[in-house]
Amino acid sequence: MTTHDSQVPVHHEADPIADPGLPPHTWRPTDVDPKAEKRAERQIAAMFIAAMISAVLFVVAYFSFEVGDNWDTFAGMGASTVSLGVTLGLSLLLIGVGIIHLARKLMADAEMVEMRHPAASPQEDRDATIQALNDGLDEAGIGRRPLVRNTMLGAVGVLGLPVVVLLRDLAPGDALDTSKLAHTIWEPQMRLVRDVTGTPILASEIEVGDLVNAAPEAMFPTEENGYPELEGAEEQAEKAKGAIIIVRMDPDEIIPTKGREKWTVDGIICYSKICTHVGCPISLYERTTHHVLCPCHQSTFDLADSAKVIFGPAARPLPQLPLAVDEEGYLVAQSDFDEPIGASYWEREKQ
Repeated sequence: MTTHDSQVPVHHEADPIADPGLPPHTWRPTDVDPKAEKRAERQIAAMFIAAMISAVLFVVAYFSFEVGDNWDTFAGMGASTVSLGVTLGLSLLLIGVGIIHLARKLMADAEMVEMRHPAASPQEDRDATIQALNDGLDEAGIGRRPLVRNTMLGAVGVLGLPVVVLLRDLAPGDALDTSKLAHTIWEPQMRLVRDVTGTPILASEIEVGDLVNAAPEAMFPTEENGYPELEGAEEQAEKAKGAIIIVRMDPDEIIPTKGREKWTVDGIICYSKICTHVGCPISLYERTTHHVLCPCHQSTFDLADSAKVIFGPAARPLPQLPLAVDEEGYLVAQSDFDEPIGASYWEREKQ
């Protein structure tokens, strides 16, 4: 056989293996037996109802068991951990199994063949797709099975309760007291110490161009300094809020904000280490420009000019810690920060 244009023979070879096609459709019990269909419907609804009960039990357990109490309830895990994990996991599992059961027992299972088509579909194909989706919804029977539909929607909706309850844990401490975000562990005459070793920092040992990562002395309690020992979440929260960076530059290069003229010591200036965008720790310092960069989203602050934002998504300068030196020459804080550190939150006044 040849073509009309090129006279080049065109050979049509048969497929080496014949297309076997699709096997005969096998009807499920729920397709032919109304009783089996109703039984499957009740089973699915029961799973969704049990998922709702588990989600409610999660909320009950959240308020009934304190973290740290009954710490050896099961395999060394506390009652709170076990109950919250089991109830939330069971709720998610039941919703998943119920949806799988719905697909296997009640939704249409007829085989379909769809030919491949160009990426840019014509409008009639798009209309056909929408129609196919609508037909699929009709075949699923959700509209004519209100028990399954309503219990499924209820299970998914009630699952939102644990999410709302867990938002409470975003608050500092054990109470919804956002005022704790406005204060840190810093207090007058508290020494600045190196963040790893906890050794106090002499003003004389910081050279021009140095950047030192530091922390409050209270994070390293000893019998000498008399600070109480912090543990657990409280320790981590105070450590995060109190983290600072110390830099030294030529005093003539510093542009102080009004009222902060005496917050530095011979060119030594101190800022919060926590970025005001989303709270990442920063310490990438360029000594020639006095710019410090946040590695998360590249917010850049000018430490010589009150840590004002010169680039990036951060909306506020880094909070500054007022410095002084004690009688032994060690750097100390004059007071706590005069503004909340870190990222913004709802109750923080826009400045």
